[in-house]
Amino acid sequence: MSTNGGIALPNWEKTFTATTAEQTHALAVRLAAALEAGDLLVLSGELGAGKTTFTQGLGEGLGVREGIISPTFVLVRIHPNLPGGPRPGGPDLVHVDAYRLESAAEIDDIDLENTMDSSVTVVEWGQDRVEHLSESRLEIDLHRALGLGAFGPGGHKLSAELDFDTEDADEPRTIVMRGYGPRWPEAPELGAAVEGVR
Repeated sequence: MSTNGGIALPNWEKTFTATTAEQTHALAVRLAAALEAGDLLVLSGELGAGKTTFTQGLGEGLGVREGIISPTFVLVRIHPNLPGGPRPGGPDLVHVDAYRLESAAEIDDIDLENTMDSSVTVVEWGQDRVEHLSESRLEIDLHRALGLGAFGPGGHKLSAELDFDTEDADEPRTIVMRGYGPRWPEAPELGAAVEGVR
């Protein structure tokens, strides 16, 4: 893995534009087709950016039990693969909300290592907390149009001026996806249905 001053550099980066919640969902459904057990996804973005909508799309594409909601108050929710779903025998989905966790040590306390090999693990607010769990990962930053520019590369906060009104689910989003490690030498093929790929 290449680094810049000790900071891991992505193998690639792609940017997508989704003008509706349905497009955000559909992009995640397509990404799910490329995922397999052991994959780690780190989702970043301001409140209302679509992290849970994206995870719901992943769940649909992976064929796991419905009912994906933000796991903020329980930290971790496990959604088992459905035998009658689109990917019978496929991986479960482990959905983590690390918003209230302060460090990698607190991530270790919730014992994700026990499910990593058999599941796709999605961690909201996981940046700088979960990178040690796997040498490969996908980082996905979701930005609301009203908050765009308030977060820089990797979801780092640049400004405190954000609109946290999350009622407009169809407000445009910018979705930046980066692949790290040997599992993601190239970007998965997601089709051309979403504009703005670079």
